[in-house]
Amino acid sequence: MLKKYKYMRETLKDPLRLEHMIEAIDKLTKAQERLDFESLTEKDLEYFGIVKLLEIIGEAAYKLTVEFKDNHPETPWKYIIAMRHILVHGYYQIKRQDVFKTIRENLPELHTQLSNYLNEFDD
Repeated sequence: MLKKYKYMRETLKDPLRLEHMIEAIDKLTKAQERLDFESLTEKDLEYFGIVKLLEIIGEAAYKLTVEFKDNHPETPWKYIIAMRHILVHGYYQIKRQDVFKTIRENLPELHTQLSNYLNEFDD
């Protein structure tokens, strides 16, 4: 469930975007726990749902304020956003094993970073 923040309008965007990203990662983590790579390649509907969640992460990253991204350079914002663009516009070039690898290898650390960033707004 999304928290309601009582900040100025511009500041509100960043916590909400972080929550969107965290929720998408949580859903991807659950999907990855029940789908191995072989079943992912056989189930198109699940695969495209997974791709959509990755797109949401990239879109939310894109919508974060420049100030926020500049203050958190340890997160590879440009790569996250670039992946979203590739998923949307270069969809025909995507290899399913790359999607699976991204979920398994990159999202756990990103989840930790985003959760820490979100906690900054609670202080």
